[in-house]
Amino acid sequence: MARRTTFAAALILAVPLVVGTAVEASAAPPTPPTAAKARTELTKLKVAKEGTLAGYSRAKFPHWIDQGHQCNTREVVLKRDGKNVHTNAKCAATSGTWYSPYDGATWHKASDVDIDHMVPLAEAWRSGAKAWTTARRQAFANDLTHAQLWAVTDNVNQEKGDKDPALWKPPLKREWCVYARAWTDVKYQYRLTVDTKEKAALAAMLKGC
Repeated sequence: MARRTTFAAALILAVPLVVGTAVEASAAPPTPPTAAKARTELTKLKVAKEGTLAGYSRAKFPHWIDQGHQCNTREVVLKRDGKNVHTNAKCAATSGTWYSPYDGATWHKASDVDIDHMVPLAEAWRSGAKAWTTARRQAFANDLTHAQLWAVTDNVNQEKGDKDPALWKPPLKREWCVYARAWTDVKYQYRLTVDTKEKAALAAMLKGC
């Protein structure tokens, strides 16, 4: 039976990067702010029409950078969000269990899991990141401090693409509250803009918390 874990799991503890051993993780990114705080953050976000993707490329957001112990950001998140994760000498996950909060699926191969950027890179570009330095875009793309990186089912992540909450929401409606809290907080922390429909969708999701 699939292991059940919700977005609202407890705040993650630091996971030791020990190669070749099983790592017991808390199976969740950092907990986003409460719905009340997220609603306050939402009121402070600048509303603006989204920009275009002119000039955008994922290469302008250097991601999966080295995090030490031969591990990159993806590998750190796989350890953090998985259960009984084993790695090889190069820090690649060789076995483990991952629960995808977006759709409730459980996976036992790291290849079935994508690391989703809560606020997608292209969405960030259209919302203000175009004007950032490369260093700031790198920090955004590898943010382990806020609820920006999530281990989820690969095809569900691909379905989400770069859509904002007005165009895409997790298949599991019970997770909309935490999804909206995380999305709002990431935009707030990085001073990104929201468009009118996006803000309305977030407000409705937060109202349902």
